[in-house]
Amino acid sequence: MDWLGPLSLTLLIVVAVFALMAVGWRNRLRRQAAVPAPPAVPADPGRELYRTEGQYVATTTAGDWLDRIAVHGLGVRSEAVVTVHPEGVLLARRGAPDVYVPRSDLTGVRLESGMTGKFVEKNGLIVLSWRLNGEGVDTGFRTRHATDKTQLLAAVAALTPGSPPPNDPTNDSPIDPEGRNPQ
Repeated sequence: MDWLGPLSLTLLIVVAVFALMAVGWRNRLRRQAAVPAPPAVPADPGRELYRTEGQYVATTTAGDWLDRIAVHGLGVRSEAVVTVHPEGVLLARRGAPDVYVPRSDLTGVRLESGMTGKFVEKNGLIVLSWRLNGEGVDTGFRTRHATDKTQLLAAVAALTPGSPPPNDPTNDSPIDPEGRNPQ
């Protein structure tokens, strides 16, 4: 019976930690109540230029990879399929609302080593920078297969400002014109 005291103390500490985490998440949701929902996914986003599977990491305030946006499910890590279309990028998530980034809101794409709770090898995450109702945000995604990372990066980069449109014949991006992943 000597173990009953330490076991009770350990359980009490674990419950306290989880309670504090829940309070912190609830306070974050309250603070971010004014953050608008992401744009609705269009009924027909257009032809698919590129598709890959992986993990949606989170959406954070631009430039602050620790400030996770919790509202609208944007802070929920989930498995996802990313599809790149001529007018935007769709992150179809399992168990969480889909995230659609219109081409007009994209401001850039880059590789990073981590963001809010997910750290990987150097340049292991793709980070989409975009405007959510005028405010800058970053969305992290990790491809399931490392070989897909470069192709996804090129496909999204082709949509960012200053890039030729995806249908432009001068666009020498590695995206197959039939919308399939190049092999």
